[in-house]
Amino acid sequence: MFIALSAVLIAADRTEDRVEAVTVFRAAFNDLSLPILEAAAQPLRGLYNIGPWWRRQIELAGEIRELRQEMSELRAWRDVALNYSEQMRRQQELLNLDPPMPRQRITAWAVTETGGPFVRTRLVGVGTDHGVAPGYPALNIYGVVGRTIDVGARSSRILLLTDLNSRVSVMADRSNARAMLVGDNTDFPRLDYLGRAPDLREGDRIVTSGDDNILPRGLPIGEAVLDRRGAWRVALYSSATPIDLIWIWPFTPVGAPADEAPPGLQLPAPPPEQARDDTPAPVIGVSQDEPEADSDSGEGR
Repeated sequence: MFIALSAVLIAADRTEDRVEAVTVFRAAFNDLSLPILEAAAQPLRGLYNIGPWWRRQIELAGEIRELRQEMSELRAWRDVALNYSEQMRRQQELLNLDPPMPRQRITAWAVTETGGPFVRTRLVGVGTDHGVAPGYPALNIYGVVGRTIDVGARSSRILLLTDLNSRVSVMADRSNARAMLVGDNTDFPRLDYLGRAPDLREGDRIVTSGDDNILPRGLPIGEAVLDRRGAWRVALYSSATPIDLIWIWPFTPVGAPADEAPPGLQLPAPPPEQARDDTPAPVIGVSQDEPEADSDSGEGR
């Protein structure tokens, strides 16, 4: 009897053969049974979640221990960094050195990416009205992104390091090995003009050298890596996050020395030439008042 009843219900449950009375009855039954089923499922759901909850608590306890250990280590490194920062500040004051980068920075948001098959740039919402000029370096929180090229009143275009037209003089922080960072429209720009036997290792920190007078010295670029063909490339620090927030640092290149002296500076006069004396120099061992003896006298002098 139950098998026959089940067969009837299955047949009645087909969409094309569904009886409207059965559908209404099922909907009403579901409405009545739903609160009861929900209340009965709460204890079972709680029992099912006990295992994952305790597992998550154990994992959180382990993470808290690791974070506390890292925090204690970072506090020690913070003290070291503050000590070195104070020493560097005093040395700069004693040597009368200007810091490589000014402390005033211009914050901008990247509006859009104007990229293509032959160009990679970013458009930011600051311009000359905010103090931006062509050639200023642009950085994110990790490293150099590029430099400004086209600057308007309220917008600027940044040429990325990966662009085909980008050329930046860089060096290895460990060995001071010089190279040229050349963009080739890939995510890993290459290092050219390294020499035959460069002192370079994988993982070396690459920074700007300032030799090209385009970017200041010491800005972080990335790490040196080898590609499949054995050529040196750079994994950019700025690629760690999307390029959204950008800092633009004012930078003035070093100008060429002037040929003429600036006004107000008097050059020392050349020393006067000594007057020439036509008087013949005296001969050592011969008196000037004594006449010369004849060659026939035979007197020796």
